[in-house]
Amino acid sequence: MRDLKPCVHGGEVWEVMNMLGLKREEILDFSANVNPLGPSPLVLESIKNNLAYISYYPDLDCTSLKEAITKYLGGINKDNVVLGNGSTELIHLFAEVFLERGDLSLIPAPTFGEYEKAVRKMGGRPKHIRLGGDFHIDLAAFLREMEGAKIIFLCNPNNPTSMLMSRKSLLKIVEKAFEGETLVFLDESFIEFVDEKERFSLVSEVENYPNLFVLRSFTKIFGLAGLRVGYGVAHSEVANLLFRTKVPWNINCLAQAAAIAALNDDEYLRRTWKLIKSERAFLLRELREINGFKVFPAHANFILVNIRDSGLTAAELKERLLKYGILIRDCSSFRGLGEYYIRIAVRTRRENERLIKSLKEVLNDSKND
Repeated sequence: MRDLKPCVHGGEVWEVMNMLGLKREEILDFSANVNPLGPSPLVLESIKNNLAYISYYPDLDCTSLKEAITKYLGGINKDNVVLGNGSTELIHLFAEVFLERGDLSLIPAPTFGEYEKAVRKMGGRPKHIRLGGDFHIDLAAFLREMEGAKIIFLCNPNNPTSMLMSRKSLLKIVEKAFEGETLVFLDESFIEFVDEKERFSLVSEVENYPNLFVLRSFTKIFGLAGLRVGYGVAHSEVANLLFRTKVPWNINCLAQAAAIAALNDDEYLRRTWKLIKSERAFLLRELREINGFKVFPAHANFILVNIRDSGLTAAELKERLLKYGILIRDCSSFRGLGEYYIRIAVRTRRENERLIKSLKEVLNDSKND
């Protein structure tokens, strides 16, 4: 435990506020991949309507929320669902339940850092599979490396690359893992931003593959980052095991009410999806026009950029943009990425235009240093 290092994350607005003496509204955060519109108005209304319940214990089973999730997803029942205090709690809970000291876990690199931390916390051995130059998984090579792994961690679309694996490739991994008694932890936290997401999600496969666990989040498209709600979908036996192991009352009453309201606002989700699709295209186009930037394809609500040829490191660009009140993600903390990668979240047109203008000014100034 003493050797564990904290995982670096985006969304560090509180640190920036304290460091620079800025107010929250003075910081434009492109480092956190969340809904730029914030939560649905129905969510805010629901929170207000449930304030009277904060003196009571929340529903231990989260029954109403589970029912709302099953309606939202379709094809599963509430026995397939387990709730977490944010999706990160479920990452660590999964490792706690299924890993023993010395167990091998297969993790692509780069990807979300909490997978490795959860493995190391339980005394497991993380084995990192480097992604290629285009940041796609070499399926044949990956299948060969699976031998002896207890858990495989995958993120689809992947964070921070925004790359998407096909359903066919994922099922090949799940099927081989099933044959070898290997568990597959599939993080679909960003799947709602994908075109035709139903073609790529494996939620419908959990009863067919007892070794499959699919993670979802209320942080990203639903904009509930501060309330900490995540959920997993798995075979009923696996979900029940995780439920019996987790900390009780881990989803507070306001978070449960807010999550139900978020799931029920279909129009708000459609509006968000259209915004992200349009603005992602705009940002990709504008970023590719900037000299020194290599911009990778994006399927989620964020974009990975190699800025090596700009003359600045990611840390330097981040520091200079803070003077404009703009926060981006320096990706040097991701295993498999160097000091020249940044990640930019997709926001509204006005905010995206401000980012592009600031980037051009910073890079122009750096050439005159």
